[in-house]
Amino acid sequence: MAALSIRDLDDDVKERLRRRAAGNGRSMEAEARLILADAVREPEPAGDLLSALVDMAQEFGGIALDIPPRTRTMRVVDFDS
Repeated sequence: MAALSIRDLDDDVKERLRRRAAGNGRSMEAEARLILADAVREPEPAGDLLSALVDMAQEFGGIALDIPPRTRTMRVVDFDS
C-alpha cells in the first residue's frame, strides 16, 4: 500500500477531520482514507434517468410517490381525419 503525507493542512480542517473521525468511531487516518476513496470513486452508470434519481434520493431517505389511479380511459388518436 502507498503512503501519503499532507503538508500545510489548515488547523481547522484537521480539527473537523478529528471530530468527524471520532463521531464515526474511526481514527483520523481511517477517516481520511474513506474520504479520499469516496472522492475518487467512479460513478456507476445508471440504467436510466429514473433509476439514477431514485438512487440519489436514497441518500436523503428515499422517495415515496402516491400515484393516483387513472380515472379516464385513454383515447385513440385518429391521424386520418
